[in-house]
Amino acid sequence: MSTAVWPYLPPDELIKEEEATLARELEWLLNSLQDALASLKSGLEECIALLAPKEPGSTLVISSIRSESVKGFLTRVGTRIVKGDIHIRLPTLPPLRSASSYPLHLSTLPTAPSLVLTQLTSVRNLINQSLDVVDISTWTGDAHNANFIAGQLRLLVDFLQEARQALKGGDEVVGKWWESSIDENFFDPPLPPTLSFHLSIAEASLVLQLRTLQLTNPNSPTSAFTSDTLPGLSLRQRLGLAARLPEHDESGQVFTFRGQEVRVREKVRVESQDPSLMAVMAKLSALEHGVGVARRSLAIVMGVEDEDA
Repeated sequence: MSTAVWPYLPPDELIKEEEATLARELEWLLNSLQDALASLKSGLEECIALLAPKEPGSTLVISSIRSESVKGFLTRVGTRIVKGDIHIRLPTLPPLRSASSYPLHLSTLPTAPSLVLTQLTSVRNLINQSLDVVDISTWTGDAHNANFIAGQLRLLVDFLQEARQALKGGDEVVGKWWESSIDENFFDPPLPPTLSFHLSIAEASLVLQLRTLQLTNPNSPTSAFTSDTLPGLSLRQRLGLAARLPEHDESGQVFTFRGQEVRVREKVRVESQDPSLMAVMAKLSALEHGVGVARRSLAIVMGVEDEDA
């Protein structure tokens, strides 16, 4: 089966008509993309609103599921944790005297540093950069230049992918716990030197990882891990004669934590879903898909191959 153009056109005129048709289709697509960019801007602004520092913020339960190891809460306002009260019951972290658990209170003193979630700061910055790209594509640049718009769409995809990945987490985004654990001065009283408090975002949820640590060379004269810093330890615990601790994926490994080599004695991971962050991640995924469709459509009409589109 074959098709033919009627009325008949000479080959040269047929080529000109095809080019004219493609030019009109490209013009129509570029005009329609302006509407798509307006919709994209609206979606990005919704994400910014969800990440905005609005009181009273989001209070998230931080609690271990099948044990009493960790119980408490953290309050997030924008990209910062502004309030926290967590109680820990771990064999390797004895409670303070006359207490049944070890308390961790986020300091509310005016001189206390702000506990900022760098992943959320990155997400917010990337969304703002995406908004800048939309504004440039709409008002500053040549909206009828296909190559220019294609480049802007590529930038948008890169920014949206990076923002979504920041919310999804992963080793490359979160960093190593021994390099990015929270400083003890964020708490009142300060954290014991034998405890690592690591806070991150994974799959749009707040993830707390607690590790109790032990020096590989406890006799080091510069060690902060002395027996004086471990109130409540029994003689059996100090001599290592207590019951065997549960195995974990970092058993036996040596890490450099605050300038000293340590091993992880006990490790606890607690996850708390954040509805606002989940909404942002879902919106970013939808916006990324929409921009991807626009890129593929533009590449087809332009007659170019875009392997990433």
